[in-house]
Amino acid sequence: MVVSGVLVLVFALVGAFVRVPYVALGPGPTYNTLGTVDGHEVVSVDGQRSFPADGELRMTTVSLNDDMTLFGALGLWLSGRFALAPRENYFRPGQTDEEVRRQNLRQFRVSQSNAEVAALRRLGHPVQVVVAEVEKNSPADGVLKPGDRLLRVDGREVADSAAVHEALADTRPGQTVSLTVRRDGEGERTVRVTLTNRPDNRPQGFVGFQPSDRADVPFEIDIALEDVGGPSAGLMFALAIVDRLTQGDLTGGRHVAGTGEIDAQGNVGEIGGISFKLVAAREAGATSFLVPSGNCDEAVASAPDGLRLIEVGHLDDAVHALEALNSGEPVPTCAS
Repeated sequence: MVVSGVLVLVFALVGAFVRVPYVALGPGPTYNTLGTVDGHEVVSVDGQRSFPADGELRMTTVSLNDDMTLFGALGLWLSGRFALAPRENYFRPGQTDEEVRRQNLRQFRVSQSNAEVAALRRLGHPVQVVVAEVEKNSPADGVLKPGDRLLRVDGREVADSAAVHEALADTRPGQTVSLTVRRDGEGERTVRVTLTNRPDNRPQGFVGFQPSDRADVPFEIDIALEDVGGPSAGLMFALAIVDRLTQGDLTGGRHVAGTGEIDAQGNVGEIGGISFKLVAAREAGATSFLVPSGNCDEAVASAPDGLRLIEVGHLDDAVHALEALNSGEPVPTCAS
C-alpha cells in the first residue's frame, strides 16, 4: 500500500507540474470584420465615402494552448473540442514564444496589406510597386529605402510586384541592372546595382529588396485588430473593404464566416485548422462559410450541421458567391 501510495503521489505530481511537448488546438475567437472591437470599427475608411452594412463577415481563428501540464493536456483532449499535436510542428527548436508572436504579427500585417491591395484592385483603383524591405549588406542596401516607389527595372515598366520578379527572373550574379525609383520629396532617379549570389542558391541574381504592391489611392484604410496573428484573415478583410466601399450590402444581412490567406492579386490560399474554424463560426451564428478550394475536402469531413460550405479560389469568387446568395442563384459549394 505504501508503494502504491508513493506511485500515485508521483503520478499526481508529474501530471500536475511536468510540461508536455504538445500543444492543444481548438476553436478560437471570431471577429466580425464589418463590426467593432473595443468601440472601434474593425475596418474603417478615412478620406473616402464608405457605406454601412447590416450583415456579418466573420473571420475565424484557431486557439493554440502551449506550455501545458500532462493533466492540462489530457483535460483539453477529453473535452472533445481540442486536438493535441507535437509542439515541434509549430515551434522551431530554440524558438521563443516572443519570436513566434512577432512572426505571426508580421504575417498578419502582410495579410492586411494584401487584403487592401486585392480589394482596391478589384474596385478598379490603381496599384503601385514599393520597396517593402531592404536586406542588410545586399546590393540594394544603401541604394534603396523602404517606401521607395519602383517604376522600372532595366527600362522595363513594372505595374506590380509580380512584374518585378519576372523582370529579374533571367538575371545572373555579376550582372548589372538599373532600377528607376521615386522617393518621397525627391524626383525620379535611376540607380545601377551589381547582382550577387542568392542566399537560397537559386541561379538568379540577388538584389536584396522585397517589392510589395500598394494601392495608389488618396484615402486610407485602417484595420483595428492588433492581437491576432497569422495570414488567414486576408480574405475576410478584403471582403469587408469591398463592402465598405460599395453601395449596398454584400452579405444581404446574412451571417457569413470564412477564412483564407490572400495575395495582392486576390488569389485565396488554403490554411490550417479549418475544422476548428468551422466550429467557431457555427457557434457564432454563421450559416455560410467561405472555404479556400484547397481546404474543401477537410471542411466537408468536419463541417457542423447548418453550415453551408462555399468554395472560393479568388476574391472574385467570394464576391460573386455572396451576390448569388442575395439573388437566390446557385453558389459553388464544397460538396458539389
